Amino acid sequence: MYIESWEIAVRLLLAVFLGGLIGVERERINRPAGFRTHILVCSGSALIMLVSAYGFTGQMGDGFLADPGRIAAGVVTGIGFLGAGTILQQRGSVRGLTTAATIWVVSGVGLAAGIGFYLGAILTTFFVLISLLLLRRAEDYFFVRRRLKHLKVRAVDQPGLLGLIGAILGEKMVNIRKSELSEPEIIEKSGVDMITIDFFVEVPTDLNLKDLFDSLHEVESISEIHWQNEVVRKDNLNSGLL
Repeated sequence: MYIESWEIAVRLLLAVFLGGLIGVERERINRPAGFRTHILVCSGSALIMLVSAYGFTGQMGDGFLADPGRIAAGVVTGIGFLGAGTILQQRGSVRGLTTAATIWVVSGVGLAAGIGFYLGAILTTFFVLISLLLLRRAEDYFFVRRRLKHLKVRAVDQPGLLGLIGAILGEKMVNIRKSELSEPEIIEKSGVDMITIDFFVEVPTDLNLKDLFDSLHEVESISEIHWQNEVVRKDNLNSGLL
């Protein structure tokens, strides 16, 4: 079997492009495996497929048949270790499963591009982007009442901070299901330690979010409040935009 040099370039470039499209979406939301990682995985898988399909045909004598799937099959096994590195477990929560899945799918896209199955590679990329972009919004819209709400607070690290925030949430009848504390981050200009606390909470149906955020903003050490990944600003509260 023989393949032209221009076709090799087309297949590798297609793998770079398709892997980059998926990587941009992961990079946009600051996932551990982003733009460059997905390009490397996709183009590497395509190259392995090319080597497996065409790299050894000239070295084999008559009567021998090449099996292009044997070397490429190792990609599926090897990519599992890379995907596992994107999964983080901290204080009972697991993150990164979607990113691990996209790395696995991207490797398949690269294999398809490498063997010349262009339609499969392009359609798979299209469906992956729909799943990551559009279905995320549909999921949030239809299942928002069943899911925990995400409250993120960034504040100056000090004793009793977590208890103070917990007391405010308890006063508003907000039930904390899970909390995660980041490592303190030293701000060079001010010399203070900043900490980020992620709360996953259940809220009553009649909760007044404006009152809750007003109470949290009264805590002097709190510098930022995020609700469902949106920044909550004091000017928005005062203007009634919330």
